[in-house]
Amino acid sequence: MLPIHTLDTINNCNIAGVNTYENVKEANYTRLCSTKPILTVNGKFPGPIIRAYYGETVYVNVHNKGKYNITLHWHGVAQPRNPWSDGPEYITQCPIKPGGKFRQKLKFSIEEGTLWWHAHSDWLRATVHGPIFIYPRKNTSYPFQKPDAEVTVILGEWWKSEIMDIQEEFLRTGGGPNISDALTINGQPGDLYPCSKSETFKLNVDPGKTYLLRIINAAMNVVLFFSVSKHNLTVVAADASYTKPLTRDYICIAPGQTVDALLHANQEPNNYYMAARVYSSSPVLTFVNSTTTARLHYSGNYTPTSSPSLPKLPYYNDTRAAYNYFGSIKGLPKRYPYKVPTNITTHIVTTISLNTFPCSEGQICEGPNRTRSAASMNNVSFQTPSSSILQAYYNHVNGVYDRGFPSLPPFIFNFTAEYLPLDLEIPKRGTDVKVIKYGSTVEVVFQGTRLLQGIDHPMHLHGTSFYFVGQGLGNFDKHKDRKTYNLVDPPFINTVLVPINGWAAIRYRASNPGVWFLHCHLERHLSWGMETVFIVKNGKGHHEKVLPPPPDMPPC
Repeated sequence: MLPIHTLDTINNCNIAGVNTYENVKEANYTRLCSTKPILTVNGKFPGPIIRAYYGETVYVNVHNKGKYNITLHWHGVAQPRNPWSDGPEYITQCPIKPGGKFRQKLKFSIEEGTLWWHAHSDWLRATVHGPIFIYPRKNTSYPFQKPDAEVTVILGEWWKSEIMDIQEEFLRTGGGPNISDALTINGQPGDLYPCSKSETFKLNVDPGKTYLLRIINAAMNVVLFFSVSKHNLTVVAADASYTKPLTRDYICIAPGQTVDALLHANQEPNNYYMAARVYSSSPVLTFVNSTTTARLHYSGNYTPTSSPSLPKLPYYNDTRAAYNYFGSIKGLPKRYPYKVPTNITTHIVTTISLNTFPCSEGQICEGPNRTRSAASMNNVSFQTPSSSILQAYYNHVNGVYDRGFPSLPPFIFNFTAEYLPLDLEIPKRGTDVKVIKYGSTVEVVFQGTRLLQGIDHPMHLHGTSFYFVGQGLGNFDKHKDRKTYNLVDPPFINTVLVPINGWAAIRYRASNPGVWFLHCHLERHLSWGMETVFIVKNGKGHHEKVLPPPPDMPPC
């Protein structure tokens, strides 16, 4: 019998354990000396863990008892032939309205390791999120020594204000959103924030044992450095795909990404801090300039020092530290689902830019130089439709989207020059998608630009993982830079951090038919339009076609 998880939501959603049916309500949570209602799943923040074995199928019954529309996305789950349960609002489904229900099917295929689930409507994922653990097949093992225990480490952000008020305000004014008031580890700000010390997350460890940290960046708008004082971390998986062991004293993790890392309790018994703080490459962007902490406590009889030491994290704008970290991660070829594509049939180069729209009469315009902030891919600022693109595609309904997303930037210029003409800042609006033939081998090059300002962008593709084959600073040169690709052991991931004023290249095989969202995982950029949709057409075989929709799809 397939595992059944219940996801009852009240102010957004709630995930419960196997064969349980729990009502979920908006829950009051106290952080930073004040209390506010937040959306939760089964009253928990962060939400409950979904556990499965490699290749299993899990059903999650979502019941929205909240006051907002909601959708849920299973981040990194490929969902073969089943885009109906993928979750992004108005891309693969219309939202689950208050009082509504939807039974979502999670079909695990090639994933093994740590993923996560989160709301994919408005900014509700700030509190509606939780882990997914996919274990090796029964009677098989990890490609590393089995750890003594596993530990969830969810990195996030906390606002004193209600998150929907934050979203509504910056979209109304055309400016940027208010930054968060705290970073968090497992929902707690930690010892360095007011009114927080008593609830700081504590990890108790036994000397000599090994712990698998399942690290998730669930933050809305910040890339993070993470470290454990006086301990190394050995990265063994990224985005639920195994990697060659990489031992470092810190990791860098972007929103949407997950890391499995081994921590060996091999230091003198004491208390130690694990900590995270922002990596921000932009010289003008404001961010929460503080450190979230949790405590690592060794068991045993000893007298601890009065105050744990903080780990030495890279400086907040240390681009080289982030760049080198991601360039050091190597995949594990013996665990690849297929070989790295070398004969590419579909080439896509897309700019990813921050933009502005001119101020129209009657608008509030708090963007740069009295404009309204926007973002784009290949100069198209995506306009989310009011009905589902997947349903329109499946039912041959016209007028919901256009098939005009360009394979190359429409304007060629020095993308990373310090000074660029102001007229390049204005994108076009559109609901433009890219249609890809089933079985194509695809290369996508994400080219950052310096329009408005350069910044790193975590780009996430639904419906598949991909090989991260290359990155560089400056403008991509197809003749020179392809020679630097790692086609031997690249990591197989679902979210890639494109470096500031640089580029990143990915390759994959388009063998999952359906409608799949591609977007920046910085929530403000997603809200401004830095996204598109890849439609992978059906193949010829019976098992190469999108499955029919479930009978309880939420109505539009």
